[in-house]
Amino acid sequence: MSYKINGKNFDAEPRPGQCLRTFARDLGWFGVKKGCDAGDCGACTVWLDGKPVHSCLTPAFRAEGREVTTLEGLACNGEMHPMQKAFLNAQAYQCGFCTAGMIMTTATFTEEDKKDLPFHLKGNFCRCTGYRAIEDAINGVCHVVEDLPGKSVGRNLGNPHGPAIVTGQAHYTGDIKMEGMLHLKVLRSPHAHARIVAIRRDKAAAVPGVHAIFTWEDVPRIPYGTGTHEDYRVEPDDTYILDNVVRYVGERVAAVVAESEGAAEEACRLLEVDYEVLPAVFDPEEAMSGKAPILHPKDAFTSRIENPDLNIVREIHGENGSAEQGFKEADEVYEETFETHRQQHAQLETHISITYLSADGRIHVRTSTQTPFPTKSKLGYLFSRPADDFHVYTERVGGGFGSKQETLGEELCVLATLKTGRPVKWEHTRTEEFIATSSRHAFKVRVKVGAKKDGTLTALQLRVLSNTGAHGNHAGDTLGHSINESLTLLRCANKKVDAYAVYTNLVPSGAFRGYGITQTCFAINSAMNELARKLKMDPVALLRKNVIIPGDTLLSIWGAPADVEIGSYGLDQCMDMVEKALASGRGTPKPEGDDWLEGKGMAISMLDCAPPLQRSEARVDLTAEGAYNVAVGATEFGNGTVTTLRQIAATILGCGVNRITIIQADTDKAPYDTGTFGSVGTTISGTAVRMTCEVLKSQILALAHRYTDAPIETLALGDGDICYGDKSLSLSDLFARATKDGQRVNATRKCAGTARTVSFNAQGFRIAVNRITGKIEILQSVHAADAGAVLNPMQCRGQIEGSLAQGIGWTLFERMTFNDKGELMGQTFRNSRIPSFADIPRSEVFFADTYDTIGPLGAKAMSESPINPIAPALANALTDATGLRFTSLPLSPDRIFAQLAELKK
Repeated sequence: MSYKINGKNFDAEPRPGQCLRTFARDLGWFGVKKGCDAGDCGACTVWLDGKPVHSCLTPAFRAEGREVTTLEGLACNGEMHPMQKAFLNAQAYQCGFCTAGMIMTTATFTEEDKKDLPFHLKGNFCRCTGYRAIEDAINGVCHVVEDLPGKSVGRNLGNPHGPAIVTGQAHYTGDIKMEGMLHLKVLRSPHAHARIVAIRRDKAAAVPGVHAIFTWEDVPRIPYGTGTHEDYRVEPDDTYILDNVVRYVGERVAAVVAESEGAAEEACRLLEVDYEVLPAVFDPEEAMSGKAPILHPKDAFTSRIENPDLNIVREIHGENGSAEQGFKEADEVYEETFETHRQQHAQLETHISITYLSADGRIHVRTSTQTPFPTKSKLGYLFSRPADDFHVYTERVGGGFGSKQETLGEELCVLATLKTGRPVKWEHTRTEEFIATSSRHAFKVRVKVGAKKDGTLTALQLRVLSNTGAHGNHAGDTLGHSINESLTLLRCANKKVDAYAVYTNLVPSGAFRGYGITQTCFAINSAMNELARKLKMDPVALLRKNVIIPGDTLLSIWGAPADVEIGSYGLDQCMDMVEKALASGRGTPKPEGDDWLEGKGMAISMLDCAPPLQRSEARVDLTAEGAYNVAVGATEFGNGTVTTLRQIAATILGCGVNRITIIQADTDKAPYDTGTFGSVGTTISGTAVRMTCEVLKSQILALAHRYTDAPIETLALGDGDICYGDKSLSLSDLFARATKDGQRVNATRKCAGTARTVSFNAQGFRIAVNRITGKIEILQSVHAADAGAVLNPMQCRGQIEGSLAQGIGWTLFERMTFNDKGELMGQTFRNSRIPSFADIPRSEVFFADTYDTIGPLGAKAMSESPINPIAPALANALTDATGLRFTSLPLSPDRIFAQLAELKK
């Protein structure tokens, strides 16, 4: 059969049933991405005779004799298509995984199409940007500005990988062809809790192309936790690579390695498994009642589970002051239970790993991870080998949001490569992402808060219950984080917490943007709003009276001192800006008619700008060309680290960013880094780069002083040279002379992540609620952030807008629900209601005018924290509109309708 792709002719025969997406990728056109394989996300969009189609739904044979165009073929004679240029100028991407499909769709838009983007973009998802930058690109808005050497910080500079992203040349983990690559697939449990009695492999092994089948008897019997932390003790060793007991629907039962994905899948279907079904428990209250089945008995491998007899992974109890006495002193007390639900990360690139051996016997792991170095250490532990036997690296990662702070594929691929000697690839399906990776923890939070008549808080008490699912990855740290900043934000002498992370027979929870604060922030902000109503106070006035201010002790429920400080304070500015904007009359008017109610609400949050014990090291080398190589272990997955680290380095070294090359996320090429999570890309990795560049600058000036005899105070490091008076010495000449003298021109420094500063966020909404249908329309969205000195305003705004979109989705309609067998009901994008362009309003975004004394060049973290006040701000606006307090999420029309209907009775 004859095909023409991007102007090139191919004679090829597609496999029976093969779609155009996999066919194009088999021919090397990796610009065609896989986000769902169900026609939902649009990442696979190509042109068929000039018209956009979802290639995952298009049979390959239908393209015979027709013109197929992928993103790589959109440019003409080396000149980018206008839409490629527009996306580049507007920075209409973050991780960039959806960008190929977005550009292929939008490049066909007419001026008339642009008038109805909600309709014409309904087939393309973006999980990173919040869509505003994409809309700007479509409309020709340019945000990128020119660089100023030595003054890069504070400017809207583009991602250096941008040209590769918009032309399809940026390679993600799966965008590689290797000779002899095998494919791995997994059989998963149909039961929520069962013991595997027997697995019969004969039929599966007979499938042509099958090389190996692995069960629990074939893997190292070494317990571990799937979360990737530097300190392995923060989570229990409650997992095996494969186990003879399954604890949730979707848990691994066996793995098959074959010449093709199809053969591996067919072999999985032919495996015959006998199960002894065991009792299951899905509710955490029931799980810790003492009457539920025990998921991880004491005699197993659970030494770090705090109370296995009650399925409690970790419990935290603490008190500062006396809550009991504080409530006695209160004039008003509000008490209520709030519940939040699970949310899937839904990053467009699924989990994927490729492993292979080199001639020296080392195992190379190309993987989509946020944590290359902890992953390397964990693999060494699991296979009883020195960690340096492993090389772990990423190229580009298509989104993470915490989901890729786990070891969820690398270990099985390594096992298969060691057993077969062949390269092995395992790429999760979208359904596997839903049923077998991790999600946001579901919380139940009992809040009790008391205050004097003037609004002064006298006591604040929480009972927090976290449903961690079948394994304890991130259970303890998420629980601890959830009660820290949410409590610290409010000044109150009497605080008490009882908190529990509990096992159930559901898919494990894990790290997710916000890391527990999102859930408790919803509960506490909602409770404060209700307390204000009881006190007949303005809710914002009550917050202002009780938030921490500079000089306050940062008090949660821990007894020991902390290394957290208020490096700069802009919460007051944030609240002012949101309140003023909501009162301005801007935004969309309330729909006409008596069926619509209107309300507005605000919520606030605080975030420590790094976890404790976070470490990063940077190395900077001057090159022979007078440029700089900056090596750092941080990962780029849409969080913008590569851009901000370049700007920091260029500003310190006095050059343009075009002289800075970032080498990152490679355990062979970059120095150690704990991992990119918990808002550390700017604060920890950025500080390591700043410190290293400052040392290198001093070295260069000292060498220049030696070679020129000019007083060192007269020397100025510039863009490619060192100036002194009306003379200059080029950096390339300095490098040559230093090399001849045996002098190295490089530096390395480590940042241990202490002291840590805090960032602040405030969110406001004005909404309309239909009293008949329960539908919410967002009329105005306003966000204000205290990010310190903003290193790249365009990029920082993009992180805020992405957080807003993810938070709105979680609050209004994203929902993971399970039936009475523990099966997840929605296992695709379309059944989980991931936000599309039509769902997300344009938000007003403001930055406080602050300069942090701890963060690099005055900056603070802002990729994670903006999501935290979204849900309570919407809930408070809903209460303002209806007079009702909605204590559980999501705030979907069916649930609002039901409560409004009760009000009418």
